Amino acid sequence: MRGYPALTMRVLVGGGTGFVGRALTRLLKDRGHEVTLVSRSPGKNRITWDELSRLGLPPCEGVVNLSGENVLNPLRRWSESFRQEVVASRIETTKALAKAIAGAEHPPQAWVLVTGVGYYRPSHTTKYTEDSPGGDFDFFSRLVTHWEAAAQIPGEVTRQAVVRSGVVLGKDGGAIAQMLWPFRLGLGGPISSGHQPFPWIHVADLAGILVHVLEREGVSGILNGVAPTAVTTTNKDFAQAMGSVLRRPALLPLPGFAVSAIFGPERSIMLLEGQRVEPKRTLESNYCFAFPDLPSALRNILI
Repeated sequence: MRGYPALTMRVLVGGGTGFVGRALTRLLKDRGHEVTLVSRSPGKNRITWDELSRLGLPPCEGVVNLSGENVLNPLRRWSESFRQEVVASRIETTKALAKAIAGAEHPPQAWVLVTGVGYYRPSHTTKYTEDSPGGDFDFFSRLVTHWEAAAQIPGEVTRQAVVRSGVVLGKDGGAIAQMLWPFRLGLGGPISSGHQPFPWIHVADLAGILVHVLEREGVSGILNGVAPTAVTTTNKDFAQAMGSVLRRPALLPLPGFAVSAIFGPERSIMLLEGQRVEPKRTLESNYCFAFPDLPSALRNILI
């Protein structure tokens, strides 16, 4: 991302205390923007979800929602109550922000929601762009459909965009944090066969796409938040690249039955299968990726 914006913005971020939210907040501030977080806890430069509901949208030019319970938390059993938490943490927060935007006396210029590439059906062969169908074949795809529908607001005053993110890689959280120590100990390797697609993105680029959308008046609609080379990356490629950067072997596969035992059959699909996703509209919007390939991304994260 080059240069600085002509005008500073006030940006409201739901879920801004998480891994991606911290990266986004840093980038927005680095580019001269003001950031207010919507959080469960009050604090400096924050409002609570209750205050948003009671008082409405604070003055702002941009709104982003990153809220969502961590689906792949290995400490949480995939129970009905946790499923409901996963749904509510995404859809209810999105509805709250969309309602506040729709009722604002001075609506923001841009409203951006981050969902996931789980919208697209897993396949080893099909390549998906932002125009590809999906969203109707399992729990997670239907969740994305309802999630994105909850973000819709009437009228054309506020520009609306959705970024469907892949697996987010970064130094202080995300997928790398859960995988790093086995690889450092030489115990890492692919998950199951390793042939499943691995749609990934560096956290700096996901934050960069979000800022790009906020700052560029002509960018709207669906954007795929994956690296340009992710469409050809497999889980085995990722494991080998991790091992190469760390100078460790990456030969011990994690059996599929172990993944299913830890996460349950419904959640384990997210690790045992994958989607070949292209960021076609993202590139057409003139976003320039800082980390377009896996070796450069992992060197930045791990060295």
